Amino acid sequence: MDKVTKAIIFAANAHDGMCRKKDETPYVLHPLEAAAIVGTMTSDQDVISAAVLHDIVEDTHISIDELEAEFGERVRALVETETEEKRHDLPPAETWKLRKEESLNVLRSAEDTAVLMLWLGDKLANMRSFYRIHQREGDAMWQSFNQCDPQQQEWYYRTIAELTSPLKEHHAWKEYNELVKLVFGKEN
Repeated sequence: MDKVTKAIIFAANAHDGMCRKKDETPYVLHPLEAAAIVGTMTSDQDVISAAVLHDIVEDTHISIDELEAEFGERVRALVETETEEKRHDLPPAETWKLRKEESLNVLRSAEDTAVLMLWLGDKLANMRSFYRIHQREGDAMWQSFNQCDPQQQEWYYRTIAELTSPLKEHHAWKEYNELVKLVFGKEN
């Protein structure tokens, strides 16, 4: 079995029974969509597998060491770039800004283009979902998120557009950038 197929089965089992916050779709569809996006930019099985597995450590019972044992050091390293320190002892709304700043610092220091691809795949999948929800609910949609201030969300997603701009020739980046404008409005 190739690595991507193995990752898909692993992710489906790890995310079994989980749903996305706002639309109640099976959670595993999100990492599969992220992987499909990454697959438009590279055929590297480690990078595509990391996209499939990017939320495993953060949102399931699977540890980073277990992930490495199954998929190797490179997949582990890529997944770690997208894994936040959740600070489970504090309410998520209180730690949102700090967690996002830490994550953006990881993205800023990335020397491997694969990290940018992984982030872009994940965040484009998010923006597609946000756009659909925003069409129905407008800015009220943010009230069910840990960070309910749309300006903070905008800061985070626009910063990601800037930091992933080395990929601006890819359709995925162009789509991401356009969705950011549609959800948050054009910059002043």
